[in-house]
Amino acid sequence: MSFKKLGLSDELLSAIQEKGYSEATPVQRKTIPYIIQGLDILAGAQTGTGKTAAFALPILDKLQKSESKRRRVRALVLTPTRELASQVADSFRDYGSNLRFKTAVLYGGVSIKTQKDKLRMGVDIVVATPGRLLDHLSQKTVDLSEVEVFVLDEGDRMLDMGFIIDIKRIIKFLPYKRQNLLFSATFPKEIRSLASKLLSSPKEIQISSQNSTAEKVKQLVYPVDRARKKELLIHCIQEEKWFQALVFTKTKRGADKLTKVLNKQRINANAIHGDKTQAARTRALKSFKDGAIQVLVATDVAARGIDINLLPYVVNFDLPLVPEDYIHRIGRTARAGKEGTAISLVCADDFNLLSGIERLLNFRIPREEIEGFETTQHLNTTNLESNNNQRKKPHNKNKNLRKRVSDNKKSPWRKKKESDNKKTPWRKKKEFDDKKTPWRKKKESDDKNKGLRKRVSDNKKSPWRKKKETSRKEEKNTNQRKEFDNKRKKPFNKSVKSNNSKNSWNNRGISQSKK
Repeated sequence: MSFKKLGLSDELLSAIQEKGYSEATPVQRKTIPYIIQGLDILAGAQTGTGKTAAFALPILDKLQKSESKRRRVRALVLTPTRELASQVADSFRDYGSNLRFKTAVLYGGVSIKTQKDKLRMGVDIVVATPGRLLDHLSQKTVDLSEVEVFVLDEGDRMLDMGFIIDIKRIIKFLPYKRQNLLFSATFPKEIRSLASKLLSSPKEIQISSQNSTAEKVKQLVYPVDRARKKELLIHCIQEEKWFQALVFTKTKRGADKLTKVLNKQRINANAIHGDKTQAARTRALKSFKDGAIQVLVATDVAARGIDINLLPYVVNFDLPLVPEDYIHRIGRTARAGKEGTAISLVCADDFNLLSGIERLLNFRIPREEIEGFETTQHLNTTNLESNNNQRKKPHNKNKNLRKRVSDNKKSPWRKKKESDNKKTPWRKKKEFDDKKTPWRKKKESDDKNKGLRKRVSDNKKSPWRKKKETSRKEEKNTNQRKEFDNKRKKPFNKSVKSNNSKNSWNNRGISQSKK
């Protein structure tokens, strides 16, 4: 179907022709009419199928029909990565080259002052990452109260990167009446729950089966030992003459190490990951697109947002921990109906990751062994029927028989033995069982000491305890202490005063002198 039948304006159709596009992709044919009608959309399609144009073209057409002289933020697009944000903003500028709308890109890693200056001049479309947009909202440099269309691009990646809390905070700044568009390559349960809260009676569009890859991507698995992964990668680049290859690693440190090894082998390579500055990331990506770099080593931060025309090879040096990320990695190749190859270097330790990917895709990826790189450990095959490929414990056949039975019924798993009715033969009755224990005879001293061990009265002294003989000096000391204590306890006797106190004192003095 051509774009003319979708009801777009002449300015947009001329811009599409300048880009070299003539026919719309399936996701564009189904979503553009609903977006022009103003309905909420929940769309799912593989990467590289034209999802950006599917919402950029109808948004520009809608803004053009209700154009006003006063500039304000009328459309907001949230993306998970900086590279994807810049790519979406470029698409808005290219498709709207014949229109007067202005687009601003807001993401971290660059100076915020230039972004503030651009917002102060007035913009119509804002493409941003959640973190930097919240910075502008806290500083009140952007107003989202008049947003008409809100787009959440790569929603599943947003949840994987932990942006769900930031998205909820941003939604509070948006008006209640707006059009919501949610695009995602995969549909986990979290996306479903978010869509139920964000969208109101949406039109659900699914281009192909969920969690599927592009049809023109050739997928291969190269079994190899972990210690020889770098050697195999260098061999493939040099022997098979890979001119342009995007290699994915698990960690940032692993990406830096791999680039050093490739550069030592005279393979021009560069790394791109989260620890790099935004200027370094843009330079590396631009040089890779221009062909100045042969190999670009990246982490999953670059799995979405890299749009390279005619990218022939995508290599998974390390398999992703999340199976859905495999779909987004290999989606960098075979874009816009072109062909591409996705190769995964897998060792025996990566079998669980590989089986998770194959069960998600519901088919086994073909395996090819390279001569000279045969594995010492066999790589197992995935069982697509079971959800868990790990070895299960054997089921106990008698599990049901070991359940608790009623008191009246006997357990069926145990037969009654002949010895149950008989008494235990291992102990015979002894002669002294009826008699008292003969091992202790009664002693004569037991009757004598029996009364002495009872508690005696306070007046009588216990006869079995003799009083200790104390010395005379100790008795004197104790008697003196008792007398001293008794004196301290006696109250002080005040002298009896007579009526004339002066005479009494005088008489007392006379009596003392006479004495």
